[in-house]
Amino acid sequence: MNDLISAQLKECEDNMHRSLEHTKNELAKIRAGKASPDMLDGIMVDYYGNQTPLAQVSNINATDVRTIVVQPWEKGMISPIEKAITDANLGITPQNDGAIIRLNIPPLTEERRKDLVKKVREEIEKGKVSIRNHRKDANDSFKKFKNDGVSEDEIKQGENEVQSLTDKFIADIDEVSEAKEKDIMTV
Repeated sequence: MNDLISAQLKECEDNMHRSLEHTKNELAKIRAGKASPDMLDGIMVDYYGNQTPLAQVSNINATDVRTIVVQPWEKGMISPIEKAITDANLGITPQNDGAIIRLNIPPLTEERRKDLVKKVREEIEKGKVSIRNHRKDANDSFKKFKNDGVSEDEIKQGENEVQSLTDKFIADIDEVSEAKEKDIMTV
């Protein structure tokens, strides 16, 4: 196979893998009724004037399936952390005892579970669109290789390989989606 096509295939596969990982990370932020430190990813705390990720100013642990404990490294950070969690609008009220912050995760109602499944499906669709865009970019690059002396058979073979990569990553995303939906709908 032509070196240009091989390089493009490798780049396409890397991009598709990054899209899959990004989708997994987004899904991890959607709570499934169980306490998970991942739920607090993306929360930024005002740390002496700088916006800092919560995980860099405290320890975050799930003590059981319904409770997350946030233990700041500095006692003075309790109020800013509590404010950041409240502002994140997670639907959870932080409870501050002066040394740690407890987050009690309420059980999900059936309606809320269905809303979360919709949210999961939206994220999954974004992931699939991203993967398809990488396929399109790779195929467009292959067409440009014709000017560089690459044969049509090699271009066709490259397009077939990209399609099989696309099918593989779409199947992976569907698998992740199924597992997340099952997790959310399990009471």
